Amino acid sequence: MTKNIISLRSIDKDYFVGDITVRALKGIDMEINKGEFTSVMGASGSGKSTLLNILGCLDKSTKGEYYLDNQLINTLTKNQLAYIRNQKIGFVFQSYNLLPKTTALENVELPLLYNRLVDSRERRERALKALDAVGLSDRKFHMPNQLSGGQQQRVAIARSLVNNPVLILADEPTGNLDTRTSYEIMALFQDLNALGKTIVIVTHENDIAQFTSRNVVYRDGKIIKDEMVKNKRNALVELTNLPIDSNGKN
Repeated sequence: MTKNIISLRSIDKDYFVGDITVRALKGIDMEINKGEFTSVMGASGSGKSTLLNILGCLDKSTKGEYYLDNQLINTLTKNQLAYIRNQKIGFVFQSYNLLPKTTALENVELPLLYNRLVDSRERRERALKALDAVGLSDRKFHMPNQLSGGQQQRVAIARSLVNNPVLILADEPTGNLDTRTSYEIMALFQDLNALGKTIVIVTHENDIAQFTSRNVVYRDGKIIKDEMVKNKRNALVELTNLPIDSNGKN
């Protein structure tokens, strides 16, 4: 039986600017099942960033219900939301968000510092395992400024994995990367998805969305397209067809 990781039911999100009400999301119904790899697209102001904040428990909807892993999120307190973010969600950002004076290994360990059930030995073991999963075990003692952009993003992905979350949310994860490195990151996401990870990425790039299995497009706070990706691209195969000195976005 398929398990829902995300269930949105009649979600509205309103922002109030003086006497003006701005409706960022309008009656959103959406479900994402365990193991799905979904891309969310839309122009600036379409509602996709608002959606990401709600999915990541960084904001609450004005109306409607949001269930994450069968738990109703709307009624939770700030402390409960912080716990959910730490235990059930892994975040990957466009700008990596690594601590500059902290090694790759220590950056990956950070989410576990807030888990009192994990001692220092287990924290180190889990961080090493996560770095190994993204192919960076040989860079564990490097500082962020000693790593390429792609390697920094891999550290960020390892950090998102270390708590074994039910959901990985990635906000424009290839936005600062060249074509080759972007495909390497998407190949990594495809590998993680093949292992059963549920992943949602926000992107404005059609070529990146084609590496996912499902594409949801927003416009003016509504879903205008929700479909499985036809002719899904394999990032590892695409990499073999790129010139070695590939630079910049296609």
